[in-house]
Amino acid sequence: MESTIRYVGLDVHKDTIAIAVADEGRTEPDVLATIPHRWEVVRRYLKRVGRAETLLCCYEAGPTGYGLYRLLEAAGIACMVVAPALVPDAKGNRIKTDRRDAVKLARYLRSGDLVAVYVPDEVSEAVRDLTRARFDAKKAERAARQQLGHFLLRHGERYPGRSTWTAAHMDWIRFRRYPHEAQQRVLVDYLHTVEEAGERVHRLEADIAELVVSWSLFPLVQALQALRGVSVIAAATITAELGDISRFETPRQLMAYVGLVPSEHSSGQRRRQGCLTRTGNSNARWVVVEAAWSYRFSPKMSREIRERNEVVSTEVRRIAWKAQERLHRKYVRLLARGKCNQKAMAAVARELLGFMWAISREPRQLADSTTRRGDHESRSAMS
Repeated sequence: MESTIRYVGLDVHKDTIAIAVADEGRTEPDVLATIPHRWEVVRRYLKRVGRAETLLCCYEAGPTGYGLYRLLEAAGIACMVVAPALVPDAKGNRIKTDRRDAVKLARYLRSGDLVAVYVPDEVSEAVRDLTRARFDAKKAERAARQQLGHFLLRHGERYPGRSTWTAAHMDWIRFRRYPHEAQQRVLVDYLHTVEEAGERVHRLEADIAELVVSWSLFPLVQALQALRGVSVIAAATITAELGDISRFETPRQLMAYVGLVPSEHSSGQRRRQGCLTRTGNSNARWVVVEAAWSYRFSPKMSREIRERNEVVSTEVRRIAWKAQERLHRKYVRLLARGKCNQKAMAAVARELLGFMWAISREPRQLADSTTRRGDHESRSAMS
């Protein structure tokens, strides 16, 4: 007898999971139960539904992570984690409950209308946690600096230098004196908060640079650093957030995944494009846009970029240099057409993703040891 597939929708929360099952055909999915969020209970209920090879489960990506997905896959039960923003929703439906959400997932899983998200392996997820911790640390550092800056401004203190939060600026803040002891202690507290936040950022950046070396995607991290504006932190963040970029069949798919393509609302003979979609991974989008600002300047090989290019293959070097020339021309051309800096940078960042995709598609991203040794000997002879 041929086995029929049963489609299981799981509405997963911190403490409970609502389970609904849809059979093949057009029948309405059945709600089984709302059970505690414990693996032994989930496994027991799924055994009642059917054999592992006949089940296909799904649940929305959320704060509970991918633990349930990995447990289901280890038990031989197929599972997909779906993108919540891409789950179809009827506008006329004004009632939302956990059981109804489970029924909706089971129904759309059966019809094939759900979009799966990329599930990283455990090591990649650990690296992503580390890069996101740095993001949180940077946010805390910016907040602490803003609070200290507002305190100084309220009391008429304006830094005469050009660049803020440098060593000279911090020394200038330390020598500020106020007539009241309460204000002086507030200054000391704000200053300590800024310093501690900066130390936290530096500590996490050192951890990223140390631990990313043992990662399976480290060759891609090194190859991306051949691009201008992409340091080890930026390359590790992009790779941790997006995974293996070569999994995208075309660069347009990568650009749409990061949310750097324009939105569109066209009908009939009218075609109207709007602002960027800003869908997908916001952390990766922010890092790529920040890296794109480096292409405002004329193409050149600084000492730092030259050192990062020493460990990559010749083809990756060619792609990175082509990116410098093309993206700078694009930026200048867009400014000449009257585009503002922000729109020009968004366009440059979108095309920068295309160059990252091209680098990831290179079969040999790193230079072999003999090539690196020969380059080093030739430079020594020239010096």
